Amino acid sequence: TAIVGALVALSIVALVLSLVKIEDVALPPTVKYGMVFDAGSSHTSLFVYEWDSDKDNNTGVVSQTLSCDVQGQGISSYANNPTKAGDSLRECLDKALKVVPDAKQRDTPAYLGATAGMRLLREQNSSVADQVLAEVAKTMQEYPVAFKGARILAGEEEGAYGWITINYLLDSFTKYSPKAHTWVRPEAASIFGALDLGGASTQISFIPGNSMLNWNEASKFMLYGYDYNVYTHSYLCYGQNEMLKRLAKELIVVRGELGVDHPCYPKDYNETVSLSSFCTSPCTNRSDARLTLGDRNVTLEGRGNASGCLAAIKKLFNFSACGQSQDCTFDGVYQPPVSGQFIAFSAFYYNFKFLNLTEGQSLAAVRETIERFCTRSWEDLSSSYPEENPQRLPKYCANANYILTLLLDAYKFNETSWNNIFFQMKAGSSSVGWTLGYMLNLTNMIPAEAPVRVKGHIPSLWAAAIAFIILTFALGLAALLL
Repeated sequence: TAIVGALVALSIVALVLSLVKIEDVALPPTVKYGMVFDAGSSHTSLFVYEWDSDKDNNTGVVSQTLSCDVQGQGISSYANNPTKAGDSLRECLDKALKVVPDAKQRDTPAYLGATAGMRLLREQNSSVADQVLAEVAKTMQEYPVAFKGARILAGEEEGAYGWITINYLLDSFTKYSPKAHTWVRPEAASIFGALDLGGASTQISFIPGNSMLNWNEASKFMLYGYDYNVYTHSYLCYGQNEMLKRLAKELIVVRGELGVDHPCYPKDYNETVSLSSFCTSPCTNRSDARLTLGDRNVTLEGRGNASGCLAAIKKLFNFSACGQSQDCTFDGVYQPPVSGQFIAFSAFYYNFKFLNLTEGQSLAAVRETIERFCTRSWEDLSSSYPEENPQRLPKYCANANYILTLLLDAYKFNETSWNNIFFQMKAGSSSVGWTLGYMLNLTNMIPAEAPVRVKGHIPSLWAAAIAFIILTFALGLAALLL
């Protein structure tokens, strides 16, 4: 009896110890979601991102979960029917809700950022631009997400967020160290510049090699515990679509005839434009004594003249405003000398991909390829590229020459630094653009959650206590039987 009593007492002590010896145990971090609409001048896309709630150095480690292209043109094209701008988003919003868990949807921040197309519409008619944004907001508020607003981004924001996206995807800010089991800043990290070409604007963003003289063109960021000062500038009306409109207008006003030679279009290709179409954009609807706007049509007749195309495009830039200054692009805009490596995406990438221009080609080889393409006839091109959009195909010569002029004459890349430009649209499984950088920067505005902690037993002690209790009762039962 004394033995049994002692064993029972010991089992009680072990049980008490197993209940008292507890510690805080961290649960795995919860996953958060966010969605961003990129409402560009020619189309809209939705991106869904996710990240763990415990953030690395106060910045979320974000990955892309979904991308969805909205059917139709950009929301600025719905100026005459703003309601359709909101309705156009529904299909992608429905897809987004299928990848975000039901329990997370109400806490998922949703944003819409409109870029150059809406910036132009705001210049032309601010009340109509407000109506389009209101209809977009109305639609997004009907969905079970945390709608945070629909607004027009400044051009410099668009450029800076594109810069963040590129360097995030290329592990310039931080990368995972298996040895340290954490995210660390790479030693001698290579920070890339960003070159973005859209339909209505173009942006350049990079960290200058020396001290920046003009801080009005700087964007400041803190990412992963480090400060970055980035030069960024956006040029409205210098996107490729607006460039083509401006080029056509200049060719028409110089000749002033119903039939006008277009050096950039393929030989035997004709396009008829209405003079009243130039009124639809602030980029071409500026007072010009040489042009009397009306309802008459003008036919642009392709000539396939490569050198004439390049010369005509250069006239779209006001290089004389810079004088002899090397810290200037055109129109008197300040820019420090380009420094480091650059990623050129959006229309930069798509045009060069179509022309089969690859990385590592010399500038001379690139020029030769473009010149050879520009001299091909319309019959040759249309038969060689039957699957290409027939409205886009005749524009590649002008687009390619425009890219060369922008990069070489405006931004002042040269024979040597040309090899520092890499044309690409994706890094890993994520798209290159401003939306990821926007979402990444916004995670700094979301308070970092402390890891959820619960009271739990130390596993080894709990297992030992249970084993001791079972053994004690087994011995006690054996003693009683004996």
